[in-house]
Amino acid sequence: MNTLAGRVALVTGAGQGVGQGIALALAGEGASVAVLGRTRGKLDETCRLVRERGGSAEPFECDVADTTAIPGVVDEVVSRFGRLDILVNNAYSGAFGPLLKMSDEDFARGFETGPFAAFAFMKAAHPHLKATGDGSIVNLVTSAMVRWDPTTYGAYAAAKQALRSLSRTAAVEWARDGIRVNAIAPHALSPGLKWWTEHNPEEAAEFVATIPMGRIGECEEDIGRAVVALVGSDLRYLTGATVPLDGGQAFFG
Repeated sequence: MNTLAGRVALVTGAGQGVGQGIALALAGEGASVAVLGRTRGKLDETCRLVRERGGSAEPFECDVADTTAIPGVVDEVVSRFGRLDILVNNAYSGAFGPLLKMSDEDFARGFETGPFAAFAFMKAAHPHLKATGDGSIVNLVTSAMVRWDPTTYGAYAAAKQALRSLSRTAAVEWARDGIRVNAIAPHALSPGLKWWTEHNPEEAAEFVATIPMGRIGECEEDIGRAVVALVGSDLRYLTGATVPLDGGQAFFG
């Protein structure tokens, strides 16, 4: 316990689902967490859960699509906590569906809230992560990038593939700055996926059947705890990797 004591983490999209699970797991190991998202009520709830367990968290309202505001948000987090050690780019707001039925605006939104926003956060966080001498970035991507049939997931996969490439490049360029950068490709029982499984039970059963471990991951116990491991000292020699957190469903060759 408390393997991350004294460290400060910034997690985007932390008001619910996977982002909330990651925030809770990081706080559970002693990190102070900046909880970012668009909806104040959800942010407050995540902070309440963290504090209920004895951890430290503060909410920061932020729409990641507004990349011009991101440097100011990072500065505000550092001003509040005094440092920044961990950055988790989880937020994403894109569209799904066949390519010919997708508007240019919906396609662009996936890139604006995905790799463009992550790039802005990474650049703004770089000097602070470098100052610690042991900074860590985790970017969330998807196994849809490597599906043999990404039908209806094409725009999502494209944005996340860009983020995966960005992660690898930053890992190499920033390694000498003491910053590690890794990506994870999770699927977990977020509110959206839970809704889908409840309303599409037959499709959901087929989906779960393709997971060798036979279940969908838990936001905190499976995804959050893996992030704790990635940013901790035990994996200090790992950078530039994409880690599939999907029960063995996808293959990243």
